[in-house]
Parts: sequence; structure tokens; C-alpha cells
Amino acid sequence: MKTPALLALALGAMATGLRGAPDPNWIDHDRDRPMAAVIDPGTASTQDAPGRPPSDATVLFDGKDVSQWVGLDGSPTKWIVHDGALECVPGSGYVRTLQSFGDCQLHVEWAAPTPPHGVSQDRGNSGVFFGVDRYETQVLDSYESKTYADGAAAAVYGQYAPLVNAARPPGVWQTYDIIWTAPRFDAEGKLVSKARETLIHNGVLVQNNVELTGPTGWINRVPYKAHPERMPISFQDHGHPVRYRNVWVRELGSPRHREFMLPEAVLDSYAGSFGHGKWNAVVIGRLPDGLLSLTLSGQELVMHADSMTHFYALSTDVQCEFSDGGKGLTVTVGQDTEPMKLEHQEKAPNP
Repeated sequence: MKTPALLALALGAMATGLRGAPDPNWIDHDRDRPMAAVIDPGTASTQDAPGRPPSDATVLFDGKDVSQWVGLDGSPTKWIVHDGALECVPGSGYVRTLQSFGDCQLHVEWAAPTPPHGVSQDRGNSGVFFGVDRYETQVLDSYESKTYADGAAAAVYGQYAPLVNAARPPGVWQTYDIIWTAPRFDAEGKLVSKARETLIHNGVLVQNNVELTGPTGWINRVPYKAHPERMPISFQDHGHPVRYRNVWVRELGSPRHREFMLPEAVLDSYAGSFGHGKWNAVVIGRLPDGLLSLTLSGQELVMHADSMTHFYALSTDVQCEFSDGGKGLTVTVGQDTEPMKLEHQEKAPNP
């Protein structure tokens, strides 16, 4: 039992703590604050078999198929599934996820080709990219192989060398656990906050919440350019048959609709004018980075895909659903208005 003096000290400490509370929505030790959701944390991998992802993870590759992976333009990928691994076919191009992600925890296991061939950057080279192809974490056979420091395995390419070289031999499975914070831009495209990355390579911290100066690049230091917060994750084709397995991701932050970057051909088929007149007409246009614009009553909204046919706006409750291969469009504004059912009239030019 606390004495009055100890109780006073404890209450004073609590009051002091409130002034710097990490979450202003709750007081210290709030009995009404909900407990964290219970998940199954999964199991660790071994060299012989991949582990089991956490129960709340989105599994991007489970060793069986490439249904969640496409080429950069959304066309079917030419990468192959071989012995439970997603393997790069040299010359086939990058592979990316259909789904888009912002702040996240990404788990990737990879293995460089064996026996090894080449030296420096021409040795088991690939890369893990956020922002489709903007921000690269280097994948490279750096086991007893020299290259430039900011191009080694686990480097934020061209910007940050890893704190240590934790590479395993070629042919041996290696793990990347990446905590990614996406950059933020305001409505005018001005940079609000830079991208940040923490990387654990084979259980060893090698990047400690580093702040990216902009997109990674080989020669030039490229400045930031506005793009959506959530974008696909990509693996690089650098001409080597690097293998990947047990790829999963956990989105961080408040839950939101899922978001996808659809194939270019699908997005092109949706662009055009729908309906007639001032109040019963919509124009769908193409925007960069897999987005559409919807113009209704003179107001233009940016639309994000959460399926192959359904799009939504982030700024207000406007949603639209394409049907019959893009010939039909249903638009809803909130819950209190009747859906607008419109027909495709003509093709709209890309901006």
C-alpha cells in the first residue's frame, strides 16, 4: 500500500508525464484504452524452408505463383517460379506488385546465384524498390566481393552504405526486414517529409532510420518529385537470376482501402467522357502513377483503384465502378444521392 507521500509523488509523476504524452487521446495508464490486436507472429525461416508470415501480413509471394506480380506497365511478368522461389529471368524487366503500399514493414528473402560469376556490380545484382522504381535497397552478392560501399548489399543505393557487411555466401538464403516510411507531398506537390528507412539484414541492423535525399540513382543525385503515398514494390532485373521467397508486408498506420496500380491498358480503356449534359456527365482522364481523374460538375478528383473496376477519392466520398470493359460507369457521391449510371461516349486524350 502506498503511503500518502509516495502516492503524491506517483500522481505528480503521472501529471508531469501527461504534459509530454505520446498520444494526446489517452492519459497515462488509461483503463479505457483498448489493448493492441492479438496476432500470430508466425515462425522464422530456415535454409531448408521459409517461415510462416504474421497473421496480419499481406503475403506477396508464397512460393506457388506470380499472381500478385506484373511487369512495370502491368503486363504479365516473365519471371518464373522455380523450386518455390520467384526467380528473375535476365532481360525480362522489373517485376512489381499489383497492390500499392505506403508506410510498411517488408520482409524479403533472397539468394544470389551459385556458383558466383562476375565481380563488383556484375555479381548477383538485383534490388528491392519502393515507389515502383524510385527508391532502391541494393541486392548484391557482397560475400567476399568488393564494390563501391554505397552499392553493396543492404545499401540504400548511392546514398547510404550499410553499417556492416552481413552478407552470406551465394546460394544461401538471406533476409531483409525493412521498415519504410514513405515521403509526403502537399496538394501543390511540395515535399512535406522525406522517405526514411530502417533495414535489418540477416538479423543485423545495417540502416538506422536513414533519411533519403530523394530517389536513388547510379550517377545523378535526383531530387524528390511528387507522387502518391502508396505505390507498388518492385524487384529489379539487373541481368542475374537472383531468387526471392517468403515475401510479405504489413502496412503501418490507420487502416485504409487497399490500393492497386492497374495495368496501363486497363486504365487507358477507362479514359473518356461518360453521359451527357452539365449535371449528368463525367470525364475520366489519365494521371501519372496509375491514377485516374474524375471531373464532375467542374470539379476534378484524383481516383485510386481498390480493385480492377472500382475507384475512390481520398478527399471526399466519391466512388465509381466501371462495367462492361469500361463502356459503363456508375458514380456515387456519399450515401444520400442516387447513383449516376452513365455510358462511355468518347475517348479522352491523356494529359
